[in-house]
Amino acid sequence: MYEYQIAGLKVSEDSLRSIFKSFNRFMMLLWRLGLGSWGNGTSFGGSLMVIKHTGRKTGLTRHTPVNYAIVDGDIYCTAGFGRVSDWYLNIMTNPEVEVWLPDGRWAGIAEDVTDMEGNYKIIRQVLIASGFAGPLFGANPKNLSDQDLIDLLDSYRLIRIKRSNALTGPGGPGDLAWIWPTATFFLLWVLIRRRRR
Repeated sequence: MYEYQIAGLKVSEDSLRSIFKSFNRFMMLLWRLGLGSWGNGTSFGGSLMVIKHTGRKTGLTRHTPVNYAIVDGDIYCTAGFGRVSDWYLNIMTNPEVEVWLPDGRWAGIAEDVTDMEGNYKIIRQVLIASGFAGPLFGANPKNLSDQDLIDLLDSYRLIRIKRSNALTGPGGPGDLAWIWPTATFFLLWVLIRRRRR
């Protein structure tokens, strides 16, 4: 069982995966409520997007929030658990994905570019865009040498997503955003009724 050093503590891979699953559920709720862009792109929270992909075994739709950086118009992200990440295996089986960015949804094609020339420069940008996450896991992009980043790619995978076209319509970020006006209307209605009593 592999253990990670996080802020000086040893955490098992199973525990870390469990933490990420809980965090991912919370992030998905924010995106679906139309709050995906809140705090997104800050130096602390980092740049987060959601990759909508197809399960390689089930054929079901899956959603994975990840940190990303845009370099020369393409979207780059990393699979921190490497080749064993379920979402990574899914997009390698079916590279047609949808990405939810703070400025909209896009169809795209994902590919593993871990071995591309200059990969360490790209992963540095992704780690910088990850906000607190990189340093928390001991990968502070401002302190790592180029060789350290190249070594990091032995366990990480670097993914490039080329956007093909913008998407509109239901099923993306904000599909639950109707809750806000409904809840606001209901709350106002309750407050008005209480004042009349």
